[in-house]
Amino acid sequence: MALKNVIGIDHAVVMVKDLDSAAENYRQLGFTLSPRGTHSAHMGTGNYTIMFDPDYMELLGVLVATEHNAPARAFVERQGEGIERIAFTAIDSAEGAEEIRARGFAPIGPTDFERPVRLPDGTVSAAKFRTFMWPTAEAPGGVRIFACQHKTRETVWIPELMTHANAAKRISEVLIATPEPAKEAAHLARLIDRDPKAEDNGAVTVASGGDRAAFVYLTLEQLSKRYPGVPLTGLSERGGAALVLVSGDLAATAKVLGSAGLRSEAAIVVPPAKANGTLLAFIAG
Repeated sequence: MALKNVIGIDHAVVMVKDLDSAAENYRQLGFTLSPRGTHSAHMGTGNYTIMFDPDYMELLGVLVATEHNAPARAFVERQGEGIERIAFTAIDSAEGAEEIRARGFAPIGPTDFERPVRLPDGTVSAAKFRTFMWPTAEAPGGVRIFACQHKTRETVWIPELMTHANAAKRISEVLIATPEPAKEAAHLARLIDRDPKAEDNGAVTVASGGDRAAFVYLTLEQLSKRYPGVPLTGLSERGGAALVLVSGDLAATAKVLGSAGLRSEAAIVVPPAKANGTLLAFIAG
């Protein structure tokens, strides 16, 4: 029985050391970013979002050390920058937390928080969320998972923020490097009640739900074969991660990325060293 209150991938969290510097880097890569947000005090974090449809990316930085952001700080100390966790969309976080509790996993939360949002007309509103996390130790491939209920979707999916010069439209896949793809995929499958699927190239895929992006577990060597000629410097052997993004116009993508984008097979790829520890692969869609 699949989880009833948890559907597919909602967003990818990219931990960064210097939030404003990372935001400027992603602007240079052709992304439209939200204004900087500051989360509730107990979260101790700030962010910029990069909105797609139906998902998004989040650049997240620790502003003040708190108990809640201790795992994120540990990630930065251990691995530097990159994808630290992946969020699922939660229909109801309280009920979703009880669903995983019934399966033997003690949820962290639900936790309520918000951040102020300046809307295009100049008014200020709030983006409000309720999240819960699987136990911190349950991190398949070294990447944590959690679920996010959006109480105010209209202050997150703002139309003016959803068009990007690099033509990015949505996340197609989340690639997670690990020495043991089958083991890590089976781990995720247990956590979200999905079935892993072994691919011919040795990678193992786990669907996240509906038409949302899939997880793909593969070795660092398999990742290098998938994108030949792309340096993987900065990606950890376990937990190094990449996003495959659907582009509405690969020619526009190539033009905007310039020297930061490398043509590799059918994709245009930004190496992790140029995207704050996250490999970005743009494909035609």
